[in-house]
Amino acid sequence: MENVTESKQHEPRDLALLTPRQMGEADRYAIRRGIDGAELMETAGRAVADGVRARWSRRPVAVLCGPGNNGGDGFVAARHLLTDGWPVRLALLGSRAGLKGDAAHHAGLWSGAVEPLSPAVLDGAGLTIDAIFGAGLSRPVDGVAADMIKALKASKIPVCAVDVPSGVDGATGEVLGDAAPAELTVTFFHKKPGHILFPGRFVCGVVKLVDIGIPASALEAIVPRTFENGPDLWLNRFPWPRVDGHKYRRGHTLVLGGETITGASRLAARGAMRVGSGLVTLAAPSSAWAIYAAALTGVMVHRFEGAEGFGEILADERKNAIAIGPGAGVGSKTREYVLAAIATQRSVVIDADAIASFADSPEHLFNAISGPCVLTPHEGEFSRIFNFTGDKLSRTRKAAVMSKAVLLLKGADTVIAAPDGRAIINSNAPPQLATGGSGDVLTGFIAGLLAQGLDAFDAAAAGVWLHGEAASAVGLGLIAEDLPDALPNVLQRLHGRRELNE
Repeated sequence: MENVTESKQHEPRDLALLTPRQMGEADRYAIRRGIDGAELMETAGRAVADGVRARWSRRPVAVLCGPGNNGGDGFVAARHLLTDGWPVRLALLGSRAGLKGDAAHHAGLWSGAVEPLSPAVLDGAGLTIDAIFGAGLSRPVDGVAADMIKALKASKIPVCAVDVPSGVDGATGEVLGDAAPAELTVTFFHKKPGHILFPGRFVCGVVKLVDIGIPASALEAIVPRTFENGPDLWLNRFPWPRVDGHKYRRGHTLVLGGETITGASRLAARGAMRVGSGLVTLAAPSSAWAIYAAALTGVMVHRFEGAEGFGEILADERKNAIAIGPGAGVGSKTREYVLAAIATQRSVVIDADAIASFADSPEHLFNAISGPCVLTPHEGEFSRIFNFTGDKLSRTRKAAVMSKAVLLLKGADTVIAAPDGRAIINSNAPPQLATGGSGDVLTGFIAGLLAQGLDAFDAAAAGVWLHGEAASAVGLGLIAEDLPDALPNVLQRLHGRRELNE
């Protein structure tokens, strides 16, 4: 199921993702500043009803309410739909007398019947509003709620979820027990990580973000550390060509070539060129030099022999960003090359075989890292050097701290984490990126941006976003070789956006 956000994003803070705990802090912040909690709930529930009316024609609707504030939102939505002439049945988990605070207040304004939560309420329904549990759910659904969710899934009735589909952990995107996929999820103030991370992202469907009146200044008190990736996070630092510039000022990327697998490093080199690196050199083992020299034109090909020869190439300090891993081969030679690259204290991207080469001794890699470094594993490579379990966001954060590097854990929901705790979740990667060589191009994008002066965190975030946009521009039938050639149009559009923002 497609996950799309309908929110408009103009400021970096608009891209902030809030955990359920932080969202609770935002609610309390608003109330301390004189905004009535019942008013916030009224606005939220009305927004759910508006979302339903905008997406579906009038039909019988079953509203499933839980015992907390999420259920209160459901009572408000039911009232507005009933007033608008929609046939509404409302079912509640627990008793009406057990409701408290704002939820009890809005339940008191509901004039219709309140049925016990059970699959029977779905009879004759053409739409369901899922307001059983919100983003703060911390344990697997069970009992009556689990039976209800199972029946809802089996019914195939369209679902509009309030905040998140019941059963989705808003902090992690994990499904706790079970969850019924929604066509539309209406959430408030800011999205949660669970809207972006899989499997929650799949279950949420289209995400509609609504302003319910919480002051934007609440973010200053919360200080979010997790963001959805987008140009507004890094665009004002992006290294655009300057009128007074020349190739030597735009950085020099060095890419290590493999001895037997030559295509991967060539893709990385082309990615670095296309993203704007002024110069790109591919360090070619002597045995494969002729292949590289014949295949590459704009890239300089430098022959070397062994660790000593690679060290001589590294001695040129003008080569200020190094990409190492694609096609390099797994083994002791690659370990030597990686450690030599890190020792320069220049910016390094470590990918693929360069990561797998440290599977037996990851501490040797981590202990060596002291300069700007981006590690770009996929899940398999990640598991070879890190022994973390749990959700993707927390695992990536822990790995960044352990490695002292910016950690980019690839996937449809790529997570980028810095050692200081900041994290970015990417959401623009289309499924056609799941093709051989696309990760090698990404390595080149990141290295080329590092060469031009972006710091490691910004280079990783910008590289991933550009990678996704280039893939979307190509569309179906994408192969990795298409990505560098699709990048110029993406950069041109991004430059136009930057000019509009100035």
